[in-house]
Amino acid sequence: MNNFEKLGLSKKLVEVLGEMGFENPTEIQQEAIPLLLTKDPINFIGLAQTGTGKTAAFGLPLLDLIDQDSDATQAIIMSPTRELGQQTAKQLVDFCRNNRRINVEVVYGGANIVGQIKALKRPTQIVVATPGRLIDLLKRKALKLDQVRYVILDEADEMLNMGFKEEIDTILEYTPEERVTWLFSATMPSEIRKIIKKYMENPLEVSVNSEVKSNVDISHQYIVTKTSNKIPALRRFLDIQPGMRGILFCRTKRETQEIADDLGNMGYGVEALHGDLTQSQRDSVMKRFKTRSMQLLIATDVAARGIDVNDLTHVIHHTLPDQLENYTHRSGRTGRAGKKGISMAFINSRENRRINELEKRLKIKFELVEVPAIDQLKSSRLSHWANLIINTKVDENADKLMEAVSSYFADLSKEDILKRLITTQLDHLMIQGNEDNDLNETRGGSDRGDRGSRSDRGDRSSGRGRGGFNRYFINVGTIDGVTKADLLHFLADISDVDRNSFGDLSIQKNCTFFDLNVDADNGFAAKFNGIDLEGRKVRVNLDDEGPRRSGGKPKSNDGGGYGTPRRDRPRQGGPKQSEPRRNRGRRRY
Repeated sequence: MNNFEKLGLSKKLVEVLGEMGFENPTEIQQEAIPLLLTKDPINFIGLAQTGTGKTAAFGLPLLDLIDQDSDATQAIIMSPTRELGQQTAKQLVDFCRNNRRINVEVVYGGANIVGQIKALKRPTQIVVATPGRLIDLLKRKALKLDQVRYVILDEADEMLNMGFKEEIDTILEYTPEERVTWLFSATMPSEIRKIIKKYMENPLEVSVNSEVKSNVDISHQYIVTKTSNKIPALRRFLDIQPGMRGILFCRTKRETQEIADDLGNMGYGVEALHGDLTQSQRDSVMKRFKTRSMQLLIATDVAARGIDVNDLTHVIHHTLPDQLENYTHRSGRTGRAGKKGISMAFINSRENRRINELEKRLKIKFELVEVPAIDQLKSSRLSHWANLIINTKVDENADKLMEAVSSYFADLSKEDILKRLITTQLDHLMIQGNEDNDLNETRGGSDRGDRGSRSDRGDRSSGRGRGGFNRYFINVGTIDGVTKADLLHFLADISDVDRNSFGDLSIQKNCTFFDLNVDADNGFAAKFNGIDLEGRKVRVNLDDEGPRRSGGKPKSNDGGGYGTPRRDRPRQGGPKQSEPRRNRGRRRY
């Protein structure tokens, strides 16, 4: 017997749940469903953490309580974000697949309201909506709530955090007094208590403490590094753990996009999700994330609310949230369904008190983790690469193709070839020339870099540029389809300058500015004389001799388009400007 049948659900619903593979209800479902199925509707409060099955807890009994003979809208479900609303509506539609007489519609901002109005003209018993769009529809008289019997506030604490208190008040005024309210939330702040007191008479409350269980499956880690080193440190973890897949949380939309752009230009499989994206852009990003076309989703807290993606290995905090409760919401997106997950926070040396506060209030334990050193990265990279080669199935045409290329390697020994292959692998590591071997900081110290060196940081005495570096310009940029890795490889190979001699590299639309250590700057620009890129001359000169940092087009009549250099060709395959994110799905190895 399916255990859902014991809760009093209809035979049709139990059959669907069986087809979908659901047999054992979660704790909140066990507690809530029998209470909500009572003939006399009740006001209800369900407290449970994210990922514990709250949608089914209210959705299954709601479907059994809906009057299928009535075409009126009988239930509204308010969700804080469009993503959560879409997921809720989809799950309800899946649940009533054996009962086509129940129609569920989802409405949200950022989409064409005319199309939503047209959809609502069909008989619709259940409407899932974000508060703002629901008010728009009510003001246009495109939706009537005078026969609504059930109002569900899903993720109520999230809606209040997003400032929807007034919208909730307005919407509830459109509903009949005899309706009942079901409120589901992960926490119970004072603002929710005010809503309960105002709109819910004698509610039954069920609290399921899943926090301890969730924390068992999540390892909480923190890294202490300078604020300016957080992204370089993150890159090292991405390099050393190629199987990492997760969400990186940032404070602002601008910060989110900048980090995504920087990592994307380096060849990492990342994309940004924030409020400035259109709905179609957000949908495209989430589709690629769910289909594993990227390694890391970089998002703000607001944009990430409602995201429900399985098998995330990591949740990463570029900065800790202001409200400690939000840490639980963030970290709860990993370690689901009995699988282990890691919640990793990057803090500077002055933020140790925040870690102590989280440990005390959430009753969890953090582990201090060291940022991998450069030698560790190299070793991990080569180990991953070697295993990849060993486990690669040989193509049936390999023997024939070997004949075509064997002459190129006739003068090289096996060791010579391996050394060159190893070098190309190490080239892909995104280690800047001025990047310290040790990015770790001492707990509780200063974030100003005055704690002393834990590694040999090199002598950066004054020179023409910043800290012993000269600033250079090259007339190649993102419009040519190159990444920072491509360009660094090209510059080093043409000039015969060690890659570690290059510092900051700022790639722009039509050009790139980069730093070169003064000790390696011996006729550097002259080495690019005569280098053609499919008919276009490459120009390299000191910054003060060429265009400034505006990113404008170089003053040249050489034409455009990044072709293939005539010697030591760089790796191709960078993203085209017309598709700035879509083709960056996976790291290149």
